[in-house]
Amino acid sequence: MTSPTILIVAAGRGLGHALAGQFLGKGWQVIGTVRPGSPKTELHDLAGTDGGRVEIETLDITEPDQIEALRKRLDGRTLDILFVNAGIAPRDQHISVGEVTTEEFTEVMLTNALSPMRVIESLRDLVPPTGLIGVMSSGQGSIADNETGGREVYRSSKAALNQVIRSFAARRSERERTLLALAPGWVRTELGGPEAHLGIEDSIPGLTNVMLAQLGKPGVRFLDYRGRTVPW
Repeated sequence: MTSPTILIVAAGRGLGHALAGQFLGKGWQVIGTVRPGSPKTELHDLAGTDGGRVEIETLDITEPDQIEALRKRLDGRTLDILFVNAGIAPRDQHISVGEVTTEEFTEVMLTNALSPMRVIESLRDLVPPTGLIGVMSSGQGSIADNETGGREVYRSSKAALNQVIRSFAARRSERERTLLALAPGWVRTELGGPEAHLGIEDSIPGLTNVMLAQLGKPGVRFLDYRGRTVPW
């Protein structure tokens, strides 16, 4: 039997790299993407010790032609899991929507909401009906849980991502597939910052287990790294 395969978009460092390591440790074949022109990443280091089970592809998800090129390179492959991890925040994470520039707001929305769905739309046919498609959302994307405000631009982008993955799930052709928006918790990464409550080692093993537990269960769900439901 061949090993199952996961494609992790944005796996060069941080949460994406940690996910790659977790799935590799569980016997999966891992395809991870890094941005074109990236120097040697943590994913490259992982690929050097994996026995050939890590493949590295280049992709800037904000460039539709690069998404199309990746789809052509993967033609004929089966992806048991397609997971889009890419995401950015504005340079000033505390800036309000009323203060952010149009250019920066557009950049965050393009990277965090539109581009992940472009990847999914392009690669969906490589994922069998029994497979899983997921995106890295955030608890801050929950509208129901927003009692404190703050990080308005980032929150808005993740709420938009949640909305489009739910719309994708509502299509007749996608109702039998597993679709997940996952919240990793507040993790100490470049994006999360040094004050975050969780280390990568606290979040990612749980997030991996959640994906594996949900694999093959139809429907769309918004879950955290412990498998708990997050309000939309």
